[in-house]
Amino acid sequence: MESEGELVKTGGVGTTLLRLSRQLVAQGLDLLYPPTCLDCGAPIASADALCAGCFGRLRPVTGPYCPRLGIPFQHDPGPGALSAEAIAEPPPFERSRSAVLYNAVARAVVSRLKYGDRPELAGFCARLMHRAGHELWGEDAVLVPVPLNRWRQLGRRYNQSTELARALGRLTGMPVEPGLVTRHRPTRQQVGLSREARHRNVAGAFRPHPDLTAKLRGRRIVLVDDVITTGSTIAAVTRTLTRAGAEKVDVISFARVVVGQETTT
Repeated sequence: MESEGELVKTGGVGTTLLRLSRQLVAQGLDLLYPPTCLDCGAPIASADALCAGCFGRLRPVTGPYCPRLGIPFQHDPGPGALSAEAIAEPPPFERSRSAVLYNAVARAVVSRLKYGDRPELAGFCARLMHRAGHELWGEDAVLVPVPLNRWRQLGRRYNQSTELARALGRLTGMPVEPGLVTRHRPTRQQVGLSREARHRNVAGAFRPHPDLTAKLRGRRIVLVDDVITTGSTIAAVTRTLTRAGAEKVDVISFARVVVGQETTT
C-alpha cells in the first residue's frame, strides 16, 4: 500500500488531496485574517488585491504614448511621434513601458511591496505589467531586475524588482537573470532628489557580470523596476549593460511618474 508521501509524489489522488488541503488552509487564514484592500483597507474577497473602488482609481498607461519612453500623450500626435523628453534627452534603452501612472493608489501598492515586507504583492503588480509590456515579451529576451545594494537588500530581506521579475517570468515563460548586473556602490535614496542629483547619485554605481556577453549570446534584455521617476536609474543600468556588450535593452515598470499628470490622488 502506498504511503501518503508516495501518493503526493506520484500525483493523482495525492496531488488532489494536497491541493485541497492548501485551499482549506488558505480559506481558514482568510476567516482568521479577512483580506483587505491594499489601499483603503476595505474588506475584499481575495488577498493581495484592491477593492473595486481603489482599482478604478489606478490610471493605466494606454496609447497613444511615446514609442521610446512610454509616456502617454494628451493628444494623438500621429504615428512615430516622440515625446519632448525623448527628443531632448534620448534614452540609452530602446523602449520603456509602464502599467500605471504613479498616483496615490499606485504609491500605496509600491510602498507595501517595497517597505512593508510583502513580496507576494509582486504577483498583483506583474499581472498589470504583463499586459502593459506585451510588445516586449519573446523567446529572445531575458528579464533582469534593477539591483539593490546588498546592505539595503539585507535590510528589506528581498529586492522588490527581483520579485517583480520572477512573477513576470512565471507569466511569460521568460528566464530571469538577477545576477547580470550588481549595484556595487551604495547610493542615496532617490526620493526627493532633483533630476541632476539623481543622475549623479547613480553614476558609476552598477557593475556588469564579467561573463555578461557570453551569458546573453545576443539576447535582448528587459530591465524590470517598480517605479520610473526621472529614468536616471534605468538609464545608468542600461549604459552599464551596453558597455559590457548587451545589444538591446527594453524596460518595464509597474508605475511611471509623469510630470504634469496626476501623482497624488
